[in-house]
Amino acid sequence: MSASSSSRQQILLVDDEEDALIELAESLGNEGFICFTANSVTFALQELTLHPDIALVITDLRMPEESGISLIKRLREHTSRSHLPVIVMSGHAEMDDVSDMLRLQVLDLFRKPIYLVRLIDTLNNLFPLSKPKW
Repeated sequence: MSASSSSRQQILLVDDEEDALIELAESLGNEGFICFTANSVTFALQELTLHPDIALVITDLRMPEESGISLIKRLREHTSRSHLPVIVMSGHAEMDDVSDMLRLQVLDLFRKPIYLVRLIDTLNNLFPLSKPKW
């Protein structure tokens, strides 16, 4: 079995909390996903340029320089990335944020601390593991 057949989709994780980022990347890595991380919107956009195969973005909402909403707006305006699925994680989402997220077609909202089982469940539904062909 080659490495490419055992690994799953590439995911970009965006959070200004380094510990949370590392922990989430490790957890999803254990599920076979390839994770790239960024601690700001600027770095997230760089990662997306460097890794065109990223299939999903999971972003924090509140970050010092630019918010997760700002990142999603930029993605939606970018032709080749306008349909990229996005999951938002937040410790404190306001109603305004929720209406923005609906308008920007966010896939899901997870409250922090992340309930990992539900997140992995969501990812498995989004990217089903291909069954071996017998």
